[in-house]
Amino acid sequence: MKMIGDQRIEHTEFGHAQHAPRSLEAVPSPTGLDAARREPAAPWHILPRTVAETGLDISLLLGLLMKVAYLHRSATLVMLMDTIKLPAMVINEVAAYAVRERMLEVAHRGANDLDVRFHLTDAGYVRAAEFTARCSYVGAAPVTLEAYVESVQRHSIQFASLSKTDVTAAFSTFVMPPDLLDDVGVALNTSRALMLYGPAGGGKTYLAQHLGMLLPGAVPVPHAITIAGEIIQIFDPLVHVALEDEEGPVARRPLDRRWQMCHRPAVLSGGELTLEMLELRYDGTTGFYQAPPHMKANCGIYIVDDLGRQQVGVSELLNRWIVPLDRRVDMFSLRNGVRFSVPFDVWPIFSTNLEPAQLGDDAFLRRLGSKLYVGPLSVADYREVYLRAAQDLGLQNPDGAFNYLREALHEGSGKPLLACIPRDLLRLVASAVQYHGGPSEVTAEALRRAWDIYFCSHTDFKTTDSMSAGMGWRQDKQART
Repeated sequence: MKMIGDQRIEHTEFGHAQHAPRSLEAVPSPTGLDAARREPAAPWHILPRTVAETGLDISLLLGLLMKVAYLHRSATLVMLMDTIKLPAMVINEVAAYAVRERMLEVAHRGANDLDVRFHLTDAGYVRAAEFTARCSYVGAAPVTLEAYVESVQRHSIQFASLSKTDVTAAFSTFVMPPDLLDDVGVALNTSRALMLYGPAGGGKTYLAQHLGMLLPGAVPVPHAITIAGEIIQIFDPLVHVALEDEEGPVARRPLDRRWQMCHRPAVLSGGELTLEMLELRYDGTTGFYQAPPHMKANCGIYIVDDLGRQQVGVSELLNRWIVPLDRRVDMFSLRNGVRFSVPFDVWPIFSTNLEPAQLGDDAFLRRLGSKLYVGPLSVADYREVYLRAAQDLGLQNPDGAFNYLREALHEGSGKPLLACIPRDLLRLVASAVQYHGGPSEVTAEALRRAWDIYFCSHTDFKTTDSMSAGMGWRQDKQART
């Protein structure tokens, strides 16, 4: 077993993990600028100038270089730099090794040091085809597990701290009970798991997805990491939002282009989540791994939406989280038998329509930290959501029909004032206006028609009074037409 910081790699008979030695950086203490300057620079601030400084074995870099050339039969130095994300001096060192091994030859060298084109030899073409068949990953060179662990530890979600002013500013355009907003801010400052529970349509998912706006700072995300010769892809453009070059001071931008500076991630998994998705996913066709969603969410938020609707049982799914929630580390296994651990550095948010007591025992609920109820809105808040939705959709005179919506429809059917209902109903009203023509305004009749479509009112209204009210509305409509 080998220790890396607070992490470990277990060696088995199936494989061996190798890492170049590299000193870990201590977090700068606030004792003064001079003390901070004495600390080693973070790995993403170091521009590697040799293969040794990348922390990688030259055979891994050779494989990447050969696969780039294999795609085009030849490759320029600039193309290799842009693809592998390493500087010219490192690329030239790897290319020189390939030339000595008679796998590459220099096809062109211009007056400019960057004006170089490499060409695969016949033997090199065969070797490159073998590299590609074994692993088709072609992209930025990976970083070591050691460097990745250090990056996560230095940018931990536990360092995120919020004040009431921060939360109020981030949610200034949201209609939400002030007490709930304060509770969310307090929960985030604990860096422990949060459960949002309540009826469907209350706004739990909407709230959870927008909690990412509260996370301060940026984090360096590697394109990939390597462990025991295997490649695990981390950066995902569907998850990680890269900072533009002009954002942030130059001193904070990564010099090592294998890292991408990003906003803190917010990753969501829904009803499709399975236990297999929480492990490394090896693709036998491509020959490399994809990181699971909660690993991509490191230093950010991981949301499990609609807990209880997954294909796997709730107890099995929650048991998968017990160790990571307690120890803030997660263990993974490679196909060659190597096991390793990485930080579980996320703010987990579970959203469910179930009561907390239905999900697990007290021991598990204790690990969740905070449980917040997201329920129906007050009449004032519901009206505000309704008016804003009408304005966004370009509908006129919504105020006159609001009492009908609240009294005749909600109270008549017993439906609670849930946050999702106004916008969904008014979308149907706006669609009807577009379809039939006529003025873009909200009327009681239009709301009633939208309600019937939205709620399947023929099954909702089972009492005599409700049915009579529905029939009366239709009779009035026929009389007017």
